Amino acid sequence: MQRIVNFFKEVAREMKKVSWPNRKELVNYTAIVLATVTFFTVFFAVIDLGISELIRFVFE
Repeated sequence: MQRIVNFFKEVAREMKKVSWPNRKELVNYTAIVLATVTFFTVFFAVIDLGISELIRFVFE
């Protein structure tokens, strides 16, 4: 039981050392992540559509 208590004390101590982003940084990071995910979603959708059309063209 003492090991578990020590573990959580160490976790609390380490969490105090964490440099948390402020609101502006958090909004910027979130926007970057959403833009990146959107870009790759569209990119792979276009690639998938292109490959699908190519396969249909070749095998019909």
